Amino acid sequence: MNLHEYQSKRLFQEYDIPVPAGVTATTPAAVAAACGSLGGTRWVVKAQVHAGGRGKAGGVVQVDSPAAAATAARRLLGSRLVTHQSGPAGLPVATLLVEEPTAIDRELYLSALVDRATRQVLLMACAAGGMDIEAVAAATPERIILLRVHPAAGLQPFQVRRLGYGLGLGEEQIKALGRLLGGLYRLFMECDATQVEINPLVVTRAGALLALDAKVNLDDNALYRHPDLEALRDPTQEDQREAAARTHELSYISLDGNIGCMVNGAGLAMATMDLVQLHGGRPANFLDVGGGATAARVAEAFALILSDTKVRAVLVNIFGGIVRCDLIAEGIMQAVRKVHTQIPVVVRLEGTNAPLGLALLAASGLKIETAQGLDEAADKVVAAAAAAQ
Repeated sequence: MNLHEYQSKRLFQEYDIPVPAGVTATTPAAVAAACGSLGGTRWVVKAQVHAGGRGKAGGVVQVDSPAAAATAARRLLGSRLVTHQSGPAGLPVATLLVEEPTAIDRELYLSALVDRATRQVLLMACAAGGMDIEAVAAATPERIILLRVHPAAGLQPFQVRRLGYGLGLGEEQIKALGRLLGGLYRLFMECDATQVEINPLVVTRAGALLALDAKVNLDDNALYRHPDLEALRDPTQEDQREAAARTHELSYISLDGNIGCMVNGAGLAMATMDLVQLHGGRPANFLDVGGGATAARVAEAFALILSDTKVRAVLVNIFGGIVRCDLIAEGIMQAVRKVHTQIPVVVRLEGTNAPLGLALLAASGLKIETAQGLDEAADKVVAAAAAAQ
């Protein structure tokens, strides 16, 4: 689950990570009032969406009067901000963050994420922060400083010093970095985060460290431990099919292809998507209905796939270990009848009651084609998708 910048910064404050003074607002009048409450003569108005690249997309505006701030708010609020991370449809802007500007001397990059290979927290830092950090990482990866923190030992002082010297900070700034990193690491561990990013982490002209931006991603599987964080979810920023899947306990991720995939088991789902790609197709989604899938859940999953207008064919690949294949077949037929689809469906069933399930599908009179093996199924669904274009 992603948090908005303003939500992340509130969390930062709880963990003693310094951030600029800011006020959130949802109307132009409230934006103008926020300028007055912050004081000063210049402000920054920032659109709150779950995507990077807001500055280049016009979602971050510097203003020099409350009236100008209100004008910017009228343009942004209710719009859909399109960035290089949002997709062509963009994301809706419902909240703005108004901050006092910062006198910046240097921009740095700092993040923490899970290193699954070593099962440790990976700290990443770079002396070249800001909007183009991806270009820096691609062109000059040697400039990225990497440190791994063992969960049994925690963050160590020598690691703070190594990062500080690598970023070119002075002694007092390294002490400040130690406090900041300590808070960031505690936040990461206590909130079950998968990524915490500060880009940019700035050195102000006064020499202080300040988190000018904030990005926090949380582990969905751990949210049961954090109802206060779960309450921060903004469904308007999520793919609506992914949100609907969560209510039915389905694992669904939208992709940009045209072949819908429904599989039971995450590993089998990944292998199925790879095979579709190998045979010249493009998966439209990742969808795992789970090992204990029922006919009703399969029907919901099928309807979810077909709600994607890009889908031209559907591949169902089920291994009946815990679940019976005849029940899966009943769910597929139920779903096809319910949505009245004419999209071709290719089904491969293997395992418990697979012959019975395939016989039910063959006798259904519906536009469903069966396959004996996965290679055959992939060939058939790729051909069906191509013919339906």
